[in-house]
Amino acid sequence: MKKTIILSVLAITLFAYVPLADAQQSTKIHRIGLLRAESPPDPSAVAFRQGLRVRSLAIPALVISDPYVGAFRQGLRELGYIEGQNIDIVYRYTNGDDQLPELAADLVRLKVDVIVTSSTAATRAAKNATTTIPIVMAAASDPVGTGLVVSLARPGGNITGLSLMAPELAGKRLELLREVLPRVARVAFLASGRDPDGRLFVEEAQAAAERFGMQIQPLVIGGPEEIEGAFSAMIRERAGALIVQPTFITYYSEQSRRVVDLAAKNRLATVSDYKEFVDAGGLISYGPDRRENFRRAATYVDKIVKGTKPADLPVERPVKFELIINLKTAKQIGLTIPQSVLYRADKVIK
Repeated sequence: MKKTIILSVLAITLFAYVPLADAQQSTKIHRIGLLRAESPPDPSAVAFRQGLRVRSLAIPALVISDPYVGAFRQGLRELGYIEGQNIDIVYRYTNGDDQLPELAADLVRLKVDVIVTSSTAATRAAKNATTTIPIVMAAASDPVGTGLVVSLARPGGNITGLSLMAPELAGKRLELLREVLPRVARVAFLASGRDPDGRLFVEEAQAAAERFGMQIQPLVIGGPEEIEGAFSAMIRERAGALIVQPTFITYYSEQSRRVVDLAAKNRLATVSDYKEFVDAGGLISYGPDRRENFRRAATYVDKIVKGTKPADLPVERPVKFELIINLKTAKQIGLTIPQSVLYRADKVIK
């Protein structure tokens, strides 16, 4: 009789414990580290230039105003993650690459469950900081070419996510330039020597230019103080148009206006990847919808916190692209954009 009572008590205790354990598991707060190498929305903020460290429970207005982080947070909400309830985001911003290793190591010390990175440089810093914490790339230009993953289908290791590279992009941008400037034969390419993707961008453009019978003039510079010299070189060599690596709209966002002004002064048609370049006064942007990449990064986080290994999640290539044209800039440099190009634009700035 006593044995029966003891067993009954144990059974009741076990049944009572199971829902309690389930409740505790369902309310677990996953900690996500977000490592941003690009210039913040307000680059004048000293804290950002020094490497911002903030927690999601006290999100400053500067983080809220970041459209890419906003897209990531939206993706999380769509999957049922609410900051402060079942997820916590630890933000790490820096204006450039120098502090990335320190900030990545900081996230590792905090034992975050997943690190989300915003660039190739940020991903590399995270990779050097940990081989065990899963890393999700929200926007890496060429993760295979830069050695971040073994392959897109089977990334291996602790890194997966989304790539910005599509083989046809360089050709598409040159094709757009040829449509608006049928006689263009020489195109300058302004690239950053600090960006690990710079060489890949230039090589991709050179390969595409051969197919169109064009020449690419690479101008790889070390910093914004060399922009004027680069423009002197492209004018001296009679470049007819200019491709601007997206680094100059991210790391050197305060210098994008200088690039735009010098291009307009020299009546050069410009094309880049980022929509922000056209917003700043560039002529054309054509590239992946980065906000969609950041929103999609949330699905990787969701799968990983539910137990899927990064090595088992293929890296996605971009599927959504945007063509944006600035007619104000076209008028300023005396260029008429063909209607056939305008019809294909996702957005036209008038």
